[in-house]
Amino acid sequence: MTATLRNVAIIAHVDHGKTTLIDVLLRSSGSFRTGQQVAERAMDSNDLERERGITILAKVTSLVWNDARINIVDTPGHADFGGEVERILNMVDGAILLVDAAEGPMPQTKFVLSKALAIGLKPIVVINKIDKPDARPDFVLDAVFDLFAALDATEEQLDFPVMYGSAKQGWMSDSPDGSQESIGPLLDKVLEHVPAPEVEEGPFRLLATTLDADPFLGRILTGRVRSGTVKPGQSVKALSREGDVVESFRISKVLAFRGLERQPVDSGEAGDIVSLAGMTEATVSNTICDPSITEPMFAQPIDPPTLSMTFRINDGPLAGTEGDKVQSRVIRDRLMREAEGNVALRVTDSDDKDAYEVAGRGELQLGILIENMRREGFELTIGKPRVVFRTGPDGERLEPIEEVIVDVDDEHTGAVIEKLASRKGEMLEMRPSGGGRTRLRFNVPTRGLIGYQPELLSDTRGTAIMNRVFHAYEPHRGDIVGRRTGVLLSIGQGDAVAFALFNLQDRGSMIVSPGDKVYTGMIVGEHTRGNDLEVNVLKGKQLTNMRASGKDEAIALVPPMRLSLERALSYISDDELVEVTPKSIRLRKAILDPNDRKKAERSKASAA
Repeated sequence: MTATLRNVAIIAHVDHGKTTLIDVLLRSSGSFRTGQQVAERAMDSNDLERERGITILAKVTSLVWNDARINIVDTPGHADFGGEVERILNMVDGAILLVDAAEGPMPQTKFVLSKALAIGLKPIVVINKIDKPDARPDFVLDAVFDLFAALDATEEQLDFPVMYGSAKQGWMSDSPDGSQESIGPLLDKVLEHVPAPEVEEGPFRLLATTLDADPFLGRILTGRVRSGTVKPGQSVKALSREGDVVESFRISKVLAFRGLERQPVDSGEAGDIVSLAGMTEATVSNTICDPSITEPMFAQPIDPPTLSMTFRINDGPLAGTEGDKVQSRVIRDRLMREAEGNVALRVTDSDDKDAYEVAGRGELQLGILIENMRREGFELTIGKPRVVFRTGPDGERLEPIEEVIVDVDDEHTGAVIEKLASRKGEMLEMRPSGGGRTRLRFNVPTRGLIGYQPELLSDTRGTAIMNRVFHAYEPHRGDIVGRRTGVLLSIGQGDAVAFALFNLQDRGSMIVSPGDKVYTGMIVGEHTRGNDLEVNVLKGKQLTNMRASGKDEAIALVPPMRLSLERALSYISDDELVEVTPKSIRLRKAILDPNDRKKAERSKASAA
């Protein structure tokens, strides 16, 4: 069985074509029947994955090529979802490293490749998008080799096979100008270069790698069978990383991957990737094994969270009007369920009984969680993102530093360097990247990158591309100046009126439109000065029977600032919150009552 089985992961930087390549592999291997309607990027099944064009959850598919079964794992390319990548690599025996023929290796390429090399995988390098007009395959191949060397690859790993092609056009070849007929040569290379899975002796053992839920089967754990076989009805137990028994249970279903579907099978053989159902408490990184086993399998340690946010109940005046899940108990259950399946996430109770601290890899990962929750009907208020500090061996304060690569037009390099320097960034490299563009490489504190993305797009007229990945914990780099402007606060509750908004436009930019619901303490705009200002956005024009001598002025409103969820989270200050409901995203002060707010400010000032 194992001689005709291969387990391989596709790893790459975000948007380098992993999911598109899997589409083509499935079509070419005959996994879809003739005429079957299959969505583009079929592996991106989550709504948010389709909307944003990124892979968030690692997924497994399977195909048959030349009488051999190949299990393929599609991994996320964004470093915020690196916890998925680290676990997945333990299930496979080889990897396909996909690199864009124009962009070359990027920060996340370095991140996922370092994890693959560390556990001894020997990747096949595929230079994709060779059909791009600015493709430079020779330069990219040299850059990939340099990256392997920089990551301390072994002699065997440095002797990697190389394929060229275009996943979108459906072909791969051994050379840039080779045959453009099919994707088959890549599958042949997988069978030739990726070893068959090693089978260990002894009874059944499996390391749980991913967790998901099925409305009919309940909890489902996926992993690779290391030894023995597993069948429905078999009695097993789950061991934690420390060796404690989590639970004993009977397996209700064994599922294997066949194309895009997960189908019940009579047994799971050693070396194969299968999903098991029947457990109630077992989770990711547990060892599912025969009752006679006492030692757990080694689970790869996960890089720690670097960013945290406070998730609170919505206690504003409009609470419960747009969502149906508002209780702290329901919010806590949902967060704990998320943390079970996502090992890169950490949820802890805070001093406030209605608030929870959620720590993760970055703004995008936490933003995806909030977006999923609001779509499920939750109402929340979220505090300002904060980095997770550490204490060094000598007692010094350490903070997370990220490696940032910015590709920008030559004319805008000065603005980018100036802004990142003011955010305590250290420039490491500046070199031309072709086509009148420059590639800048920095080490920047995570604190300095919160909210920088929209500013970068504004400074570069939308032409810059920024990629970032966690680098290391380093000594604290000092204070970084945050938002320099104050906000406009509503002094009453009701619906915003166009006449009032028109008369307040010279005070600052608005973030509400006429007819939007507002309440006391809610942020309705950005003040032009550094202090907060309370304004009345409910004041309508006085209607009398007195005739005006001239015509009334036409009300022409400047379009309001529309804040996305990520932009809103990075915009707020320490004393502000983002109110998230299924229909709205609002900004507000943590303390809504102006008198209570002044008392809190006075007590804070006296304490300081």
